[in-house]
Amino acid sequence: MIVMALDHTRDYFSNVQFDPTDLSKTNAVLFLTRLVTHFCAPTFVLLAGISAFLYGNKRASRKDLSWFLFSRGVWLIVLELTLVHWGWSFDVSGHSLMGQVIWAIGVSMITLAGLAWLPTPAILTFGLMLIAGHNLLDSIQPHTREAQTVLWKILHTGGAIELAPHYTFFVLYPVIPWIGIMAAGFAMGTVYLWPPERRRTFLLRLGVGLLLAFLVVRGINIYGDPHRWAAQPSPLYTLFSFVNNQKYPPSLDYILMTLGPAFLALAVLEQAKGKLASIAVTYGRVPMFYYLLHVPLIHALMILFAVIQYGKGAALFTPANPPPGYPLFVVYLVWIAIVAFLYIPCRWFAGVKARHRDKAWLSYL
Repeated sequence: MIVMALDHTRDYFSNVQFDPTDLSKTNAVLFLTRLVTHFCAPTFVLLAGISAFLYGNKRASRKDLSWFLFSRGVWLIVLELTLVHWGWSFDVSGHSLMGQVIWAIGVSMITLAGLAWLPTPAILTFGLMLIAGHNLLDSIQPHTREAQTVLWKILHTGGAIELAPHYTFFVLYPVIPWIGIMAAGFAMGTVYLWPPERRRTFLLRLGVGLLLAFLVVRGINIYGDPHRWAAQPSPLYTLFSFVNNQKYPPSLDYILMTLGPAFLALAVLEQAKGKLASIAVTYGRVPMFYYLLHVPLIHALMILFAVIQYGKGAALFTPANPPPGYPLFVVYLVWIAIVAFLYIPCRWFAGVKARHRDKAWLSYL
């Protein structure tokens, strides 16, 4: 969550007007700033699946779990199309909506509401099949019916869907691989019922195994990502090409590259103690609350900066029309300030949730 805010701060404050992963234009610091944030979304979705399993194991019958997942999934989609959209754009017209990570988690939870009735091995198999096999669908492009094209954009390719004249919905996060990640996370929730040492050993081995699988699949350079890596003018940029995997939708290589370190981090950070760990946990106790606050805060701060520096802000209400921007070191300073500021409301709301565990509605934030 902390690292995610770096990427969103860069979106609004950077003076770079090109894709940071474009090797023909980027520099090392800019590329790495974008690369490190790639680990956020897959980890969110994986942990959402694990959390769903733990919720069902401790508190709910299968029917209750299924209803919770379905209702929470619908709620997340509503949030994506309302508050999250407004935070990104400060626009309430709804002319141009976007399906991003909250949308993908919502659709995945709705799907998991049905999968939760299956045996755990079947859920795991289903998830792994989607993760490992969805790149086989890359060459399929339905052209026969508009409904098929729309469905395919939602499921696999992404892209703009015209809802009505002057109203579009852009699918940035096609859902097939995200459903697979959440299903796999749900199936491996049983790991968190094991003794700590056994669990940490398993997570470490799994993390190393996924990284080795990434090196093999990416190295072969035949399957796993629609964009092949290639030798570049320097060894560093050749390495960048190797790890520059597709996120929209996330390729198999991308998922292996990001979830491998995620499992290693889960094993190591489980034992973290001290002040920094306590601060980090505070953000983690209120993830949706944090998410709903951080985007409009970054956006509003960008407009304030623009008004102070340029004396105008009316034209800066959408990311598509940003101000001239600032160097990367300013982006980092603003990011640190924003995360530090958000600690105050996050600590307050975490306290509210802790004091009112009997209020079910708080679980939706």
